[in-house]
Amino acid sequence: MIKNAIIIDEEKCIGCGLCASTCHQGVIGIVDRKAKLLREDYCDGLGRCLPVCPAKAIRFEEQLIEKANTPDKPQAKTPSSQTHLNQWPVQIKLVPPNAPYFDNADLLISADCAAYAYGNFHEEYMKGRITLIGCPKLDEGDYSEKLTAIFAQSNIKSVTVARMEVPCCSGIVYAATKALQNCGKTVPCKTVIISTDGKIIES
Repeated sequence: MIKNAIIIDEEKCIGCGLCASTCHQGVIGIVDRKAKLLREDYCDGLGRCLPVCPAKAIRFEEQLIEKANTPDKPQAKTPSSQTHLNQWPVQIKLVPPNAPYFDNADLLISADCAAYAYGNFHEEYMKGRITLIGCPKLDEGDYSEKLTAIFAQSNIKSVTVARMEVPCCSGIVYAATKALQNCGKTVPCKTVIISTDGKIIES
């Protein structure tokens, strides 16, 4: 799985501590007058610390995360179905619009209920795609602004929108369509509709 990792350049760091006070996870600390990443595994990769650094000593670096079995823990059982999540975070409101994994990506924009309703969602829809999820009913605001920024900054190859059959899910289709119109790009886009009993109604 690909994750945005925070890299701190200690030579540039002036030890002001702004990054440490901004980090919501508390993973950055000041050690010997330099910013240090104390718990890399707790970092969410959203980069709130980047804009506050006056010395530009912090940057994103895309890393491939692989979970290894540790000798002091029993090996987990192999799941019956394989995950096809290719990046983190997945929430539309949390992803950085300039994340490198968007470039040349096939994009899946999905209502978050869809993966629960349709049993083979990972294999059929998430596999080989960058996945973004949200709930147009419960989340505040419109996703179109964030999606417009993503489309404008990256070369998206295709868009698949997955929604439930319930009326409130139409908002996620509207946001994707509006975003494509806003950025003025022609990108192949299709909609998948899933019933509340887990069947594909339209694809």
